Amino acid sequence: MAATGGSGRTTVASLLAAGFAACGPAVVLDLAPRLSSPWPAQLADQGASGLAVLPPDQPLTRSAVQQACAINTAADGTRWQVLSDGREWHTPPLALPNSPAAWYQLAAIGGWQVVVADTVHPLAHDLLAARCAGEQGQTRGWFELPYAVPVLCAAATASGIQALQQAVMALQAEGLPLNRTVVVLIATGDGRPPAPVRAGATMLTARTAAVVHLPYDPNIRAHGLRAARLRTRTRQAAAQLTGAVLAAAHTTWGRPLPDAPQPAPLSHALPVS
Repeated sequence: MAATGGSGRTTVASLLAAGFAACGPAVVLDLAPRLSSPWPAQLADQGASGLAVLPPDQPLTRSAVQQACAINTAADGTRWQVLSDGREWHTPPLALPNSPAAWYQLAAIGGWQVVVADTVHPLAHDLLAARCAGEQGQTRGWFELPYAVPVLCAAATASGIQALQQAVMALQAEGLPLNRTVVVLIATGDGRPPAPVRAGATMLTARTAAVVHLPYDPNIRAHGLRAARLRTRTRQAAAQLTGAVLAAAHTTWGRPLPDAPQPAPLSHALPVS
């Protein structure tokens, strides 16, 4: 999650999925509208059917969900899946569910060991809007899913750290568990982070489970999610990020992690005449 756009969420989601794929089957769930997301191109290249063939109001099978995904292969051969809307640009938009619980149900059907949700809602604004409307809100919904470790992304700039700090204050005001929340600061250029970023990282280290610095990588900037070769520093930071997320989960729920609860099946009772 992030407070603003352009915060590196998709890059972080890709690195997390690649890192966790060594632990078991992993998937990225793309929650972005099709024409604002880089993920659909992967489905189109592979001819994967995507979310359009998974009707939300009908029972689904594991094989149907798995077949709707695209396969992403990292430079080291690690494979993980992506579930997005891969249709042509001119097709009508899908009505994707906002509720995190709906995506959790889909993940349970798919049977993955690790699920990375690439969200798009601005979390601080969502928290404020939900409070004013007397509703739960998407951010709280994601925090409260079983074994969820929120990952907050921000550009390592003065404005990026300011937006992140404001979001953290909103999370704290709402009583959400920062102690199992991981922060990722994504560098926008080579060199040492600016002084406001270093100061903000120090403050956030005391409030969250971990703060990870993701260095600038020109391969990602040039080739996006399909970067064949990552810098050594990027690979090291990605491993640190994966370890931080796993450590936050173990600290909160124990080692080994208990089995995740399965959503209740839909009732198909006959109508009463």
